Amino acid sequence: MKILRFNGGRWGVLEGELVLETDGPGGNPTGRRYDLASVRLLVPATPSKIVCVGRNYREHIREMGHDFGHDLPKEPGLFLKAPNTLAHPGNPMDPWNTGDAVPYPFFTEELHYEGELAVVVGDRMRNVPPEKALDHVLGYTVAVDITARDAQKKDLQWVRAKSADKFLPLGPWLETDLDPQNVWIRTYVNGELRQEGHTSQMIFSVAEILSYISTFMTLEPLDVVLTGTPEGVGALKPGDRLEVAVEGIGTLHTRIGPKEARPW
Repeated sequence: MKILRFNGGRWGVLEGELVLETDGPGGNPTGRRYDLASVRLLVPATPSKIVCVGRNYREHIREMGHDFGHDLPKEPGLFLKAPNTLAHPGNPMDPWNTGDAVPYPFFTEELHYEGELAVVVGDRMRNVPPEKALDHVLGYTVAVDITARDAQKKDLQWVRAKSADKFLPLGPWLETDLDPQNVWIRTYVNGELRQEGHTSQMIFSVAEILSYISTFMTLEPLDVVLTGTPEGVGALKPGDRLEVAVEGIGTLHTRIGPKEARPW
């Protein structure tokens, strides 16, 4: 089942090209129906927090200049993105004329993409063992972790590099029927394939990640967890069109806006 959020915060499910409105995420139908082409899709979550995993694919660790023998993580390495990073997805019926553009901030010359599988929490999670973690998932969606790579390298913390406005396009909807360890992730920039990885290559599984987070941080309904990016991350430029496709979910379309001027 595909769960989506649209038109000012309404929830619905997608059947073909028809949106059936519900009284909440995965809730009961209200009887109202809309053509998919006529709605504005919104980020399919309203998180209190966004928890992200870094270095969860071996080849991505290598391309970032780390050595497997010494730098393979023993537990998930986490960081946060703030809710202001959320950017609404394009509607697949008209992907390039809908959704939010990602600003190209004045403070970076190395704006990078990282295509990922994202998890949206359905039930409160605290001290949940791995074998029960997926029972608390509402659904899975597609994410782009936008990163100002040069700021990430030089700043003491990653706040500016990871949490600038609209640095997390997310969507276009949630898929409830998915094996999160058996899907391909592919990222395209202007139609050219840049990333291709399989979630079976994760160092820490989705269940392990959720369980680990829940041992010290309560995950609330509609919180978002990003599960890491495969190899192939790279630079973006103003005007680029970015697509991230996750098998079994769909494609997230977004675009990069013009370079912003320094505010003063």
